[in-house]
Amino acid sequence: MPTTRAQPGAYEGDLGGGCWARLVPGFVSSHEQVMQTLLGTLPLRQEPITMFGKTHLTPRLTSWHGDPGCGYRYSGRGFEPLPWVPALAEIRDRLRETTGYAFNSVLANFYRDGTDAMGAHADDERELGPARDDIGIASVSLGARRRFLLRRKTGGDAVEYALGAGDLLVMGGRTQSEFKHWVPRTKKPVGPRMNLTYRVILPR
Repeated sequence: MPTTRAQPGAYEGDLGGGCWARLVPGFVSSHEQVMQTLLGTLPLRQEPITMFGKTHLTPRLTSWHGDPGCGYRYSGRGFEPLPWVPALAEIRDRLRETTGYAFNSVLANFYRDGTDAMGAHADDERELGPARDDIGIASVSLGARRRFLLRRKTGGDAVEYALGAGDLLVMGGRTQSEFKHWVPRTKKPVGPRMNLTYRVILPR
């Protein structure tokens, strides 16, 4: 695990086998204000993606930002990052200091209500780092809380978090190699939520 600055209310989770997650509740204290700022700034949209030979729109709105050259491929498509906006860059700088990871890109996901979701997947693409055995992912959740689940690719019980209200979940080590994660749909009334997933894209 990279060197971190101790913070009140931070919870370490050793998932075994070189996998770990770290929860920092309320990392972004003014999360509602930040989310509203980003909603008025980011060019959020539904992207067409291809899975199992079928193309459909993502069940959420997205926007990809980062340093020049930090291209990223998923679901059969390549994405070039848009420039940083001030609110995203400010959180990025705090995350770099807090986690020790040199994050250079972020994917913003906006969940409008409980019908918006994220399917089970792992962020294990080869361009992610800083190393194959230490893929650093920092997930910042603004707005309403949603269920976030982690389960080993080989099966077993899922680790569940209720993320929102500015919470930070950092995943590192071999977590992306060994686990999948997802945000399921819910029929319960839920408010809007924005998730900012910061990543390290390796040089091409």
